[in-house]
Amino acid sequence: MRHDEDAEEAFAALYRTCYGRLVAQLYAITSDLGEAQEATQEAFVRAWSRWPELRTYENPEGWLYVVAHRVAVSRWRRTRRTVLGWLREDDVSHYAGPDPSVVMLVEALKRLPLAQRRALVLHHMGDRPVAEIAVVEGVPIGTVKARLSRGRAALAALLADQPVAGFSVNRASEEVRRATEQA
Repeated sequence: MRHDEDAEEAFAALYRTCYGRLVAQLYAITSDLGEAQEATQEAFVRAWSRWPELRTYENPEGWLYVVAHRVAVSRWRRTRRTVLGWLREDDVSHYAGPDPSVVMLVEALKRLPLAQRRALVLHHMGDRPVAEIAVVEGVPIGTVKARLSRGRAALAALLADQPVAGFSVNRASEEVRRATEQA
């Protein structure tokens, strides 16, 4: 399939705009940066092969999120079935470790039910409106609002006892985005 230059530039612009945000969202959901990056990359590979159709969508980023999330879930299930998986020996010594607030946020998010975690990540890290989340998740708007409310309350309780001074969920969210964009 041959894409014209305008289509290539539109795809490149979508990649530049969405890649870091999608990786950050999947990282917050999966707690595995490498998995989040690979699932997002796979979603972009699939998007490229469907780009003539996908570029006409009102929200191609939403399509990318759904595909990346499904890829991550499929990979997790496959890994769980095989138990051992592959060990990668990447030299990560030249990367700075994550900010402690990022680690705390991701650890706290892991303790929430998956539906609440996805709603919080999509809304607060993905800057998605409630109505869009409802479409992506396939649930009523009221369900998303309830998940956000319960998730915020649970997250606040989990983070209330954290000893790091100056901890901010918004700052931690921004740190996750930055870390994933640099990786």
